[in-house]
Amino acid sequence: MKDVNSQRPNAIVQRSIQQTIRKCELRKIVPLADTTIYQMEQRGEFPKRFNLSPRCVVWSLIEVEDWVESRRQDSIISETKRPPFPDVRQRKFRPVRT
Repeated sequence: MKDVNSQRPNAIVQRSIQQTIRKCELRKIVPLADTTIYQMEQRGEFPKRFNLSPRCVVWSLIEVEDWVESRRQDSIISETKRPPFPDVRQRKFRPVRT
């Protein structure tokens, strides 16, 4: 019997296995509600889940980590562009007493 891997190109043989995480590990990394994650997936703002089996749903760990890092970078950039806090003393309703 011939070795199956000897007939494949090196790029396929050397391909690393993509690590996946289940919902319990995802919630440790991304502390958002299930509904929020689902809605963000539907809008294309969060990595898509995929099924390993009919009852096992997983996410790619690399994609989730990249998403978290991009959110962190966006937060740092938007923090520098954030307008100043509103002056609550100028509110028309429920003005702050000084």
